[in-house]
Amino acid sequence: MAPADELGGADLREVLGSRRSERELSADPLSDSQLATLLWSAQGVSAPTGARTSPSAGALYPLELYAVTPQEVLRYLPGDSSVQVRTDGTAKQRLASAMGGARASQAYAIIAVAGVAARSTGKYGERGVRYMWMEAGHATQNLLLAATAMGLGAVPIGAFDDEAVSLSLGLPEGQTPLYLIPVGHPAG
Repeated sequence: MAPADELGGADLREVLGSRRSERELSADPLSDSQLATLLWSAQGVSAPTGARTSPSAGALYPLELYAVTPQEVLRYLPGDSSVQVRTDGTAKQRLASAMGGARASQAYAIIAVAGVAARSTGKYGERGVRYMWMEAGHATQNLLLAATAMGLGAVPIGAFDDEAVSLSLGLPEGQTPLYLIPVGHPAG
């Protein structure tokens, strides 16, 4: 199954009209295919040239994506649409705490978007930081639309404790958390 197969024949107009920030999300598991589609929609390779689903200034791709479930932390590898897996039964709880206990933190998965500003600033100077943030917005919107197309709920969250998120994800130096997106089946 290709990463985008979960999207089926979604009509863009319907998806755009239906997208809402869903904060009441269940802890019911998502399938591996659903998680793969969400990650691919945000940063997946979409052309033989290496172009991705989200625009990137200078094609420098400063973003890193992580999916955190109750059992593990998955780091997305766009080149072959695979993941590196780190077993960690406490990372999701620590992320929920870093979000101040946001209602949506009970969702099965939390997608984290992190950025490596140095990938962009080497070419664009300080403006590269702005480009990194812009790309985070593009990638997150793609993910939100994909979640809607699959009948899932999601909400972008920017209010969190940066240091606690970095520790929860095990981010290396130079990587900054930019966005958290709890995603799951709508509750009720």
